Parts: sequence; structure tokens; C-alpha cells
Amino acid sequence: MRTRRVVTSALGSAVLMLTSLGAVPATASPAAAAPCGYYEGSTDAFYNHCTSDGSKIVIHVRVALEPDYERCVGPGNTWLGPASKIQGAHYVGRTC
Repeated sequence: MRTRRVVTSALGSAVLMLTSLGAVPATASPAAAAPCGYYEGSTDAFYNHCTSDGSKIVIHVRVALEPDYERCVGPGNTWLGPASKIQGAHYVGRTC
């Protein structure tokens, strides 16, 4: 019985250590999910339309050194372009 506890404890400690070192992927937390609205990744810009009704909305996209534009986006993440080019995006108040 004591041997089983020692082995179980050692295995649990090893998994915990490997997870903290990144060798075993940890479960993604809700905080790691994409935020609603405009956001940037490491190199790309996105707009995440958070909805449960399946609606499509119009967003205004601000672009560096080029004309801004409007775009219709559906639910979920939409890639807008490289983060170095896209300066932001926002909902304009209408559906498409």
C-alpha cells in the first residue's frame, strides 16, 4: 500500500513538472480564448464577432497608409491582415 502511494505521488509530481516546463500541453483556459472585437496576434490582426445568433455585422477597418474600408463579418474570428498594416477595427452598428 505504501509503495502504491509513493509511485502515484512520484507520477503526479513528474506530470506536474513536465506541464510547467511545457512538455505536456495544459488545457486551454477560457481566458486564453480570443477576445471579442478587434485584437492582434503576434503578427496578424483579427476581428472576433462574438454572437450566438449567427448574425453578420459590418465593421470599419483602419489601415495604415491606405484607405480604410468596411467589411461584413460573420460569427467567430476573421483575419484582417498583418498587424503592422491594420490599425484597428470596430462595429459600425449595422448588420449585413
